[in-house]
Amino acid sequence: MTVPQGRRSSTFTRLLRHGFTDPSAAERLLDAPELSTVRSDPLLLDALGATADPDLALLGLVRLVEAQEDENGRRELLDTLVTAKPLRDRLLGVMGASEALADHLARHPRDWRALATYESADLHPGVAEFERGLADATDPVSLRVAYRRCLLAIAARDVCGTTDVAQAAAELADLATATLRAALAMACAEAPGDAAQCRLAVIAMGKCGGHELNYVSDVDVIFVAEPATPAAEPAEGGASAEGADEGKALRAATRLASHMMRICSETNIEGTIWPVDANLRPEGRNGPLVRTLSSHLAYYQRWAKTWEFQALLKARPVAGDLALGEEYVTTLAPLVWHAAERENFVADVQKMRRRVVENIPAGEVDRELKLGPGGLRDVEFAVQMLQLVHGRSDASIRSGSTLAALHALGAGGYVGRVDAAQLDDAYRFLRSLEHRIQLYKLRRTHLVPENDADLRRIGRSLGMRTEPITELGRAWKRHTSVVRRLHEKLFYRPLLDAVAQLAPGEARLSTEAARERLIALGYADPSAALRHLEALASGVSRKAAIQRTLLPVLLGWFADSADPDAGLLNFRQVSDALGKTPWYLRLLRDEGAAAENLARVLSAGRLAPDLLLRAPEAVALLGDERGLVPRGRAHLEQEILAAVRRADGAEQAVTAARGVRRRELFRTAAGDIIGSYGTEESPAEADPGALVDRVGDAISDLTAATIAGTLRAVVREGWGDTLPTRFAVIGMGRFGGHELAYGSDADVLFVHEPREGADEQEAAKAAAKVVAEMRRLLQLPSADPPLAIDADLRPEGRSGPLVRTLKSYEAYYRRWSLVWESQALLRAEPVAGDEELGRAFIDLVAPLRYPAEGLGEDAVREIRRLKARMEAERMPRGADPTLHTKLGRGGLSDVEWTVQLLQLQHGWAEPGLRTTRTREALAAACAAGLVPTQDAAILDEAWVLATRVRNAVMLVRGRAGDTFPSGGRELAAVGRYLGYDAGHVGDMLDDYRRITRRARAVVEERFYGA
Repeated sequence: MTVPQGRRSSTFTRLLRHGFTDPSAAERLLDAPELSTVRSDPLLLDALGATADPDLALLGLVRLVEAQEDENGRRELLDTLVTAKPLRDRLLGVMGASEALADHLARHPRDWRALATYESADLHPGVAEFERGLADATDPVSLRVAYRRCLLAIAARDVCGTTDVAQAAAELADLATATLRAALAMACAEAPGDAAQCRLAVIAMGKCGGHELNYVSDVDVIFVAEPATPAAEPAEGGASAEGADEGKALRAATRLASHMMRICSETNIEGTIWPVDANLRPEGRNGPLVRTLSSHLAYYQRWAKTWEFQALLKARPVAGDLALGEEYVTTLAPLVWHAAERENFVADVQKMRRRVVENIPAGEVDRELKLGPGGLRDVEFAVQMLQLVHGRSDASIRSGSTLAALHALGAGGYVGRVDAAQLDDAYRFLRSLEHRIQLYKLRRTHLVPENDADLRRIGRSLGMRTEPITELGRAWKRHTSVVRRLHEKLFYRPLLDAVAQLAPGEARLSTEAARERLIALGYADPSAALRHLEALASGVSRKAAIQRTLLPVLLGWFADSADPDAGLLNFRQVSDALGKTPWYLRLLRDEGAAAENLARVLSAGRLAPDLLLRAPEAVALLGDERGLVPRGRAHLEQEILAAVRRADGAEQAVTAARGVRRRELFRTAAGDIIGSYGTEESPAEADPGALVDRVGDAISDLTAATIAGTLRAVVREGWGDTLPTRFAVIGMGRFGGHELAYGSDADVLFVHEPREGADEQEAAKAAAKVVAEMRRLLQLPSADPPLAIDADLRPEGRSGPLVRTLKSYEAYYRRWSLVWESQALLRAEPVAGDEELGRAFIDLVAPLRYPAEGLGEDAVREIRRLKARMEAERMPRGADPTLHTKLGRGGLSDVEWTVQLLQLQHGWAEPGLRTTRTREALAAACAAGLVPTQDAAILDEAWVLATRVRNAVMLVRGRAGDTFPSGGRELAAVGRYLGYDAGHVGDMLDDYRRITRRARAVVEERFYGA
């Protein structure tokens, strides 16, 4: 038949207007003889245009009509399409959303009649109705057909909006329940002997147990069994009859359970229903498939992990012996509701959430609807954690359904009502999106597709008709953002509502519930935490309003640290000091990075908060993009010397210099903490060596600038512009090596040279007075940390004069110098005072530290002897030599002495070795072929790690230490600084021992020649 051009053009336009993307193909399908009786009916075109994919729906309709067995069947179908709007909308709607269900209808053309079963919008099928729908199934193939027929009805009602997403998920769970029962009945019918020996209960877990199943999902189950009847007679071999009977029952139950799982999971010509997954059982896939109730109870009492109790929140008996199933749930419930009291409860939950995100392939994170940030699992985890925390004392929040539990949490004041409503809306959208994605091919996936055709179909199925792709993207982004934002503060906002009490009539946490939540979140002193929150959040001031906005997020960051209590206390103290300062409130309100940086710094240990609390205005550094970058020595010296010039007297001048030092120590410590821990905006830096070098340089430069300023202040007060002797300070040890740590003293030598015409005795007295006054002023009690000056590396040690002339040094080193002094001079570097004199000193000692032709054998033996003696005599009594960072196996001393021996032996010939820096000298030795690359890497890794541990101990404890802390919280804080998540302290210590053990092996070979 030839269609007139005018009519074709009109039809083409109408098809475009109704949402067809291929009007030409649609015209050809509409012209098919099978649709001759309905193609001119405008109702059909309107109904097709209302579907998610009109092209797909029309193709499915043509296939369905063609598949009818005879003309009567086709006429019945087409007449129903014209006369019955509800069925027409359901049939076309499901074929426009699901290619897989359209395929099913083409294979089973009579199944469309299933869509007429539930005509009332108020009638929701339950397990009994689905059992009737599966009643005729006699084998796995017919069970799959019957299952798809029931699924067809659920999907049709879902896509037409007759049911909401929660009801659709509940119907899917009920259909799964009916299917499990049917499969178990088939298994029992095939093995009646096994069925007679045992009582077998099937416990649904996960989404099936929670009445919130997806279209395509594993159905998680646990099996529990008991003997069918008590045993009466003894068994052979002396075993009790009861034990033998139990063993037989378990074997029979295992065969039935395995058969049931195969019926559901195996693929045949009708495909698969869904996999039945029993891996949530005790011991997972390594444990027995079926256990008795007492065996389950013993496992959960002794061995279960936190996540296993979390999983039991959704446990629900669904098939088999329901009385036994109810007994199982009732017996285990008390253990579930006390899980929040377990040690490391919060750390376990947070670790599980992090592991989920970490396991997502990098290319899929942005498309992961379930496990990605702001996804379904974020909502579910948050709700489940709150249920575990508060469910012990409140049975109303124990629902296995996420949405029902969220509603109960909101009603009970455990979640803010606005937050609960927003989470409910976001969760419903995300579940609807998940349903539509899975429905198309009936494949198990949680990835949002990238294809425009798929996105268009999904958007239209969710009611987005103008620009479905754009609208879908915006809605998805909006809802995931809501989930991410609320997930971060869900546990904390109700705590503020409980203490601020600003909105009368609102449900809020009781004091006891608030205490329980704080304990579960890791706060050791919940009463003190509540007092801090009340002080910070109460009132109607601008300060209180801003802090109420910030605290939910800040509390989360505090809880993520090793010492949440300290973080909250420190924040209160900083806010008390600066709360009325406009720039401080603006900083926290407007600078997201500043608030997170502040939270990380305040909860990371004692040193940085102590420095900040002595001068809270330094918090401004946290909001400046460059604020945490250490300043160079030239800038530091310029600022300190300017402060010295303005001061009245040396004491005031050094006070100003020490104030600059305190601020810059805070800058360095804060930058180190944030660089090590990372933040959302700035992930942790990947190179620990770079962090160590930056800290060493920063503290060494700061120490040099402080000493230079102090020297200028002392000279100016005592002698005006000119001291009667030229004076220089030589850095030694870690100071000279640019490797100072937070708790390091400044090792120095003092050298002077009388000016021309000056009296030598007067010059010597002046130099000695300068040294004494510098040391006194830098250690005066004050709010600023002292700077200890250590001159014990001078000739004759503590018995020798503190300051010598250049000629005196020359005479001593020429006549009396020992090999250890040559070794110490490897790190000598001028740091303050007369630059020319400092260079002259370095020239003087060059032949000692880089002796021509290297060291003789006697000198090498002497160095090895000194090292062995130090290991034997200087290790503190009771210290673990495998964990002592300085003197222990493979620690700082081992690496440094090995490198310094190479410098003494080869520095005369290898210019790269003539450096005061350990890592730089090690790299030069490797480049020169003196140390194999692998050995150099091992030594470098150990040295960097030991240095980081020393820095961490000082940051955490506020005082220097060479060993790991013994306290649990302090040890955990060191672990967090080193990059270990909560609960991994043992891994940290094991890694330290392993890395330093390998370094010691290199030292044995390279230093001792073993």
